[in-house]
Amino acid sequence: MEPCRRCRRLLLHTLILFFADAAMSQLPPPNQGSIGVCNGRVGSNLPAEQEVVELYKAHRITRMRIYDPNPATLAALRASNIHVILGVPNSDLQSLQSDRGAAHWLHTHLLPHHPATTVKYIAVGNEIDPDSPDTSRYAPLLLPAMRALHRQLTLLNLHRQIKVSTATFSALVRDSYPPSNATFKHPAFMHPIAQFLAETNSPLLANIYPYFAHIGDPVNVPLAYALFAGGPGSVVRDGPLVYRNLFDAMVDSMYSATEKAGAPGVEVVVSESGWPSAGGPAATMENADAYYRNLIAHVRNGTPKRPGKAIETYLFAMFDENLKPGALTEQHFGLFYPSKQIKYQVSFFNV
Repeated sequence: MEPCRRCRRLLLHTLILFFADAAMSQLPPPNQGSIGVCNGRVGSNLPAEQEVVELYKAHRITRMRIYDPNPATLAALRASNIHVILGVPNSDLQSLQSDRGAAHWLHTHLLPHHPATTVKYIAVGNEIDPDSPDTSRYAPLLLPAMRALHRQLTLLNLHRQIKVSTATFSALVRDSYPPSNATFKHPAFMHPIAQFLAETNSPLLANIYPYFAHIGDPVNVPLAYALFAGGPGSVVRDGPLVYRNLFDAMVDSMYSATEKAGAPGVEVVVSESGWPSAGGPAATMENADAYYRNLIAHVRNGTPKRPGKAIETYLFAMFDENLKPGALTEQHFGLFYPSKQIKYQVSFFNV
């Protein structure tokens, strides 16, 4: 018996809603384009891993950077729809000099959690500098470790989903004023890395801190320029490009350096950026609040070299970390107190 017209219309409407819901379920979450937050764990009073993940979700933060393959964090992230930068500590690089070592690392730290926990990038090493007495011994180990992990991800058919990179920083760039002049200080170290990233269609992860540039030279780097606040001394002209804040200039210096390294298509992802609220020069709640709010609002616009392309940016960090070594400011970069109370009036839902 043929269904009535009303029944057919209801059936059609139901099917449309079904397929629309199915299509929507495949879309990324709304702010998947720009803002993440680094989840540092160097503290004695921090919330449990599951509480941290729930706090990310409550504030609609859909990206997280972690600095080591902490199994409790990776387990808490299961089915959270939070995309992760998974860190390989510098101390692990020696074990990753062979395919066997890389396979063991992935089978131990990644595969038990994949695909329920969504890892987007593997950050192999952090701020390795051939000039640094603390990290120079890792410099010759870095690229072989990156290549070995990429080969093993390729064998697992995961190399398109999970990109291998490293987190570098501004100290490896020289002649960055104006940004178009910038080059890497150590071409023999950084150029092969940049070319590997180009070959594998992977981004360069870069830790970008206008705060340290400002306190290092407050006369020539005005506070307003570092805080996106405009004012006198807050405009830099670089040929046809105009820079009105230091963050853009630092990011575009990375782009210029990668271009000169023979890797013009490599994207820069800002893997850390933040401002401390206490403990040193210019480290105040007011300045930190201004920096985070202005940065979150700004990254959707891109940089003068990459206008209109949102900058994937990870704020440093989720919590104040009371065991961080070094300057006292290192313990005051948190967006939240360890009690989970937010420090600033910011919204992470920016895009």
